[in-house]
Amino acid sequence: MALHQRRQHVFTNKLLDCSVSQAATPVHNLPSDLDSDATNPSLLKKPSDVSTSVENEQPFDFKQALRDLMKRQVRQDEGIKDCQLGVMFKDLRVVGAGSRISIQPTVSSPFHPSTFLRKIREIRHPPTRDILSGFEGVVTPGQMLLVLGRPGSGCSAFLKTLANQRGEYHAVEGQVFYDSFTPKEIHDSFRGNVTYCPEDDIHFPTLTVNQTLSFAVRNRTPAMRLLGQSREEYVEDTTTRLMKVMGLYHLKDALVGNAEVHGVSGGERKRVSIAETLGSAGSLCVWDNSTRGLDSSTALEFVRTLRCITDVRCTTTIVSLYQASERLYDLFDKVCVIAEGRMAYFGSAKLAKGYFIDMGFKPQNRQTTPDFLVAVTDANGRKIRPGYESFVPRTSEDLASRFMVSDLSRQNQKTIEMRCEQFVGSRKHKQAYLSSVAAERAPRSTAYMTSIPQQVKAVMKRRLQIIAGDKFELFIQLASQVFQAVITGTVFLNVPNDTLAYYSRGGVLFFSLFFSAITSLAEVPALFSQRPIVLRHQKAALYYPFIQSLAHTVVDIPTTLVIQLVFAVILYFLVGLQRSAAQFFIFYLFIFLMSQTMKSFFRTIAASFKTCHSAIAVSGIFLLLISFYGGYAIPWPTAPTGLRWIMWLNPLWWGFGALVVNEFHTLDGVCSTLVPQGPGYENISLVNQVCTIAGSQPGQLLVDGNIYVGLTFDFWYGHLWRNFSVICAFHLVFLAALLIATEYNTSSTFDGAVILFKSNSNVIDGYPKALDEERADAEFRSGNHSKVPDPSTFHNLEKNTMDTNLFTWQHLQYEVPIEGGMKRLLDDVTGFVVPGKLTALMGESGAGKTTLLNVLAQRVTTGVVGGNQFVNGQPLPIDFQAQIGYCQQLNTHLPEATVREALLFSANLRQPQSVPLTEKKAYVDKCLQMCGLEGYSDAIVGSLGAEHRKRTTIAVELAAKPKLLLFLDEPTSGLDSQSAWAIVQFLRELADHGQAILCTIHQPSAELFQIFDRLLLLGKGGQTVYFGDIGENSSTILDYLERNGAPRCGSDANPAEYILDVIGAGAAAVPITDWYHVWKRSSEAMQLQIQIEKMHEHGRTCPQHPSVQYSVFATSWSHQFVALTQRNFQAYWRTPAYIRAKFALNIAGGFLVGFTFFQANDSLQGTQNKLFSIFLVLVLSISLIHQIMAVYIDIRTVYEIRERPSRMYHWTALVVSQLAAELPWNMTSSAMFFFCCYWTVGYPTGRAGYTFLMLSVAVPLYYTTLGHGIASMAPTTPVASLYFTTLIIFVLIFDGVIQPFMELNWWKWMYRVSPFTYIIEGLLGQAIGGEAISCSYTELVSVNPPKGLTCDKYMGPFMQFAGGYLTNPEAAEGCQYCPYATTDQYMFSRFNIAYNNHWRNLGIVFGFVTFNIIAVFWFTYFMRIRTVGVFASLRQKLTRSK
Repeated sequence: MALHQRRQHVFTNKLLDCSVSQAATPVHNLPSDLDSDATNPSLLKKPSDVSTSVENEQPFDFKQALRDLMKRQVRQDEGIKDCQLGVMFKDLRVVGAGSRISIQPTVSSPFHPSTFLRKIREIRHPPTRDILSGFEGVVTPGQMLLVLGRPGSGCSAFLKTLANQRGEYHAVEGQVFYDSFTPKEIHDSFRGNVTYCPEDDIHFPTLTVNQTLSFAVRNRTPAMRLLGQSREEYVEDTTTRLMKVMGLYHLKDALVGNAEVHGVSGGERKRVSIAETLGSAGSLCVWDNSTRGLDSSTALEFVRTLRCITDVRCTTTIVSLYQASERLYDLFDKVCVIAEGRMAYFGSAKLAKGYFIDMGFKPQNRQTTPDFLVAVTDANGRKIRPGYESFVPRTSEDLASRFMVSDLSRQNQKTIEMRCEQFVGSRKHKQAYLSSVAAERAPRSTAYMTSIPQQVKAVMKRRLQIIAGDKFELFIQLASQVFQAVITGTVFLNVPNDTLAYYSRGGVLFFSLFFSAITSLAEVPALFSQRPIVLRHQKAALYYPFIQSLAHTVVDIPTTLVIQLVFAVILYFLVGLQRSAAQFFIFYLFIFLMSQTMKSFFRTIAASFKTCHSAIAVSGIFLLLISFYGGYAIPWPTAPTGLRWIMWLNPLWWGFGALVVNEFHTLDGVCSTLVPQGPGYENISLVNQVCTIAGSQPGQLLVDGNIYVGLTFDFWYGHLWRNFSVICAFHLVFLAALLIATEYNTSSTFDGAVILFKSNSNVIDGYPKALDEERADAEFRSGNHSKVPDPSTFHNLEKNTMDTNLFTWQHLQYEVPIEGGMKRLLDDVTGFVVPGKLTALMGESGAGKTTLLNVLAQRVTTGVVGGNQFVNGQPLPIDFQAQIGYCQQLNTHLPEATVREALLFSANLRQPQSVPLTEKKAYVDKCLQMCGLEGYSDAIVGSLGAEHRKRTTIAVELAAKPKLLLFLDEPTSGLDSQSAWAIVQFLRELADHGQAILCTIHQPSAELFQIFDRLLLLGKGGQTVYFGDIGENSSTILDYLERNGAPRCGSDANPAEYILDVIGAGAAAVPITDWYHVWKRSSEAMQLQIQIEKMHEHGRTCPQHPSVQYSVFATSWSHQFVALTQRNFQAYWRTPAYIRAKFALNIAGGFLVGFTFFQANDSLQGTQNKLFSIFLVLVLSISLIHQIMAVYIDIRTVYEIRERPSRMYHWTALVVSQLAAELPWNMTSSAMFFFCCYWTVGYPTGRAGYTFLMLSVAVPLYYTTLGHGIASMAPTTPVASLYFTTLIIFVLIFDGVIQPFMELNWWKWMYRVSPFTYIIEGLLGQAIGGEAISCSYTELVSVNPPKGLTCDKYMGPFMQFAGGYLTNPEAAEGCQYCPYATTDQYMFSRFNIAYNNHWRNLGIVFGFVTFNIIAVFWFTYFMRIRTVGVFASLRQKLTRSK
């Protein structure tokens, strides 16, 4: 029975007949069986996707589903016309800016003379490099072009150029026409009609599959639809059919996810990307290696889908593929072969193989046509026919030149000329295309299919869905505001109405606004995380980039209204501010408006910069300016005259002024600071007393709040609504700047790929010239790109000493919790891996291959694992994870390390410490050679391409010398056939030398598949379909399938593809045969159980090798700490943007503080200015901690994803090493702050030593450990920012500056707990303690004594207990009284600061540092390391003790 009769597959023979047609079939001439009602809702009636159950399953009419997806078919009765667009290019040359290879910048780079000279040279003569050169061809509607080439040859650049995405290139020269349109016309008016699906899958991780696809479809919904469909019906129908066609319907409510957020599998995420692009419905579709991560059956289904869409809709399709099968290749009309940026062939796909054979090349045995075409461009992969050695072209230039003089090239040129004559400059064709497009566009639309209001609505809906998908972050925002309101409200609980509380009221009002500014700082990292997605959507013409910012702002309005209302109600009534509805709602209005304004401001800063570090540094400087010149710390009358203009530009100043006049307008406070008063002054009349508060009137006990505010801050009630208008203007200006920055800076966010080498690399020294971007490999690798390592490399590779170890697993099951129950991902999986054998793990996308590897490698942290795992029949050893290697699919590495450093780090920590370092280095060199990385040993890992990152991942695991086995998750994904062959052949050599290997593989060729010894085949639901030997020429596995009802495999078929087809792999395949039950009843399954039991018996009887290690790690803690600290220092040194931002923030902050309080005098105001100069040091630390947390989490992510599961080092060593690497930079930059501000403020030189010790040692120690402590309990940087904002306000409010110590009431205990209390007391008390105060003229209080008394006699008793001094003690009237005589008196009475406590305070600060360090360890362990509950862990320990 034929294969297609054995299972209900989505593709039928009729579809295949449609696929191989060279000419597109016009829609109106389709056969009657295809011309059915496109709105038939039958597909929507099924409640779930194609089921694996067969009994009641109706055939899935894939042809009808695709027919329904053809959005712009020719339906004359509906008035919808066809949109067709071809592409022609001639003399195409793509030029990149800069060199292909460059030097990794470091902290010292700006100070090196060569850097300055190079910058001048680049400004005068910008370096360029050829990426592509000499391309010409045409692809017409209804044709499919396959682009082949090795990674780095120029395939992506060619596809991006044809997709009209030229922004990242220096220049694109030559002629390119999209029929009658120029590239500029396409970009300006029809960008969405030319779609590009990138290789990487970038989506919002907290959106579901349905939400992701619905958004893409909604923004490409035509204005005129079939049969009068509404927009929402169209979106729902199309999205549902897209999910069904791509086999995603059962995952419609699953999160898309990413590396950090758990979601769908990698292959399923790739299908989401494909479906999203299909939903855009372009006339010219470009697909960049879109089958990466898909199994061969799903990949074939995908290309067949493109074939049918191309034929039915007459679109133009251009695809680049790696490891393409023969069946897949046959679906294409044309092929373009690229050799190192040159066009080696362009023409008919059927003639390509013969062309190169006639040239003198010969295919390898059973080599597919696409593999042969790519091998021709590889000096190490091609095979030359005997007698042609001296005739075949050897270089890319020779290949291109040979093609240009061929008959095929002349035929190609003739086709181009004919197409140009027909279309270029044709007003008729252009008008026809314009009229067809006009039917689907919104009125007055340009490149976008929907109008701006529709885009805003769609993006707003998506924003709400993102918030709903990440409720935790929203909860943290609300909890943070509630916490701050409760704390601040209780600190200022029911403030009295007397003048003593005037200062406190001002502090409450200021900080109610300042909270918004600090909280809004978290917007910076959040915006950078979404920028790549916005860029991709802008290129796809889904929406204008500024729409994202606009919609984000609009959606924030209701959430901010609710959050700020909760904040306002709690704070307002706890503090006891003026109880009138008008004043409350004005207060609420201004804090809401200020929150929106500051969010727009910080988002604008983020949108204006390319790197997060730079944006945070600039945000920190502005945060200082906002806090300095907000009107509270430095009121307008006392602000430096030359810097008052900053207040005019500070929205916080305008907001503070409005809140102050709103509060004090109806307040008449009783004077609580009458001079003189107390014992002996009971019967004194008000005529002989004076109130010291500003605004008091002679002879009056009440102080008008309006006058107080006017004299103190220069704010007046008549300015209230003026200030409101100004803040609204600020918000609109910031919003406009945000929209402009988002629209025009998004596309310049990411630079093109440049391989970076460390400064002393031989590669840089040997190749100073600018190299071609995608030809550099051949120039500096000396031909070792994808060649199989020389067998001699393995001669000195010792046999695996543990070659008797047998790893087995029986009846493995794995379930994870989902909403409403548990979901089983693995179901009764049994197997083994033995040394010397190479075992393949295959199955369709989403079958559970990666999940099985994670379970076997003990890397799952959630869910329930059942079954047994053994080594030699014994339970897994304690150091099992340290004895295995695991090459992950993600290729996660520290991006700043070189390849050699990454390998040496792995060898240094995972090989036994007893092995000499020289031996480890020698083995690293051997691994570099085995993996073909010698030429890249000094390259920075973060700058490498996909292939070399994959090679580095394998080499890093090999450098560890895994004793038990090596796991590899898709090691050939994203590589061309030659590279895949080299890697698998390399694994074969390792297995032959005693290594046990289990490897997942997706799209193996027949030759590649034959290299493996055994196969573990998984079906849907993680069920075993087969485990056993593959056999010679795959005879064993093929015989098993054919014996159980599968059709015979053809002699020219690829066994790997055949196997997946038989078991029903594919996006929407439904197998007839239940292969899981076939396996369970088979003799092979019973024999497997017997074989494993024999292995167990043999292993238990053999003498056990005692484990060399007695812990889970191979090296001591001190060894780990030294290695980690060295690596972290290297990473910091190679991250100059982070270090420069740190120094820039400290230096700018130092000068800002210094010149704001320049040479502060000894008056009361001067002393208070010195206090605030110290307080603002703490404000500066807020931005510094934001920077620290981002870097900490980035490094920790590498540990959690790759290094922790490998048991490379203990987590405590990582924590301490990060502190050790961070502290020197923080101390040095804080010292720069000290030098910039200490003497400019006017502090005495004799006391500089203590201040330097506190500012440059104690304070950096504190804020560094505080930042690490908060980051240690947060999963992501934005969440860490929210945590920190909540905590820092909690700490700031109790330091005695905002609310004096005497007014803290029952919160005084918190004053003593706050570390900032002791920092401020230590710094200020030491700097100004024990000095005399000299009141200025405006600060002196004039008191008239009773008749007959001099000033001294009248004021003497009062001054004895209250302090202060008189400037005219002998006068009989107009006594000039200064309330404070010394700084000690002033500081202690107002702020509880004592000079003599400075050394005690230093010790207490170090005590807080110790507490922070303990908190770092505690939070890291309980929130990032520990995976079981405390009580469960206790029960486990008690059980073990028994």
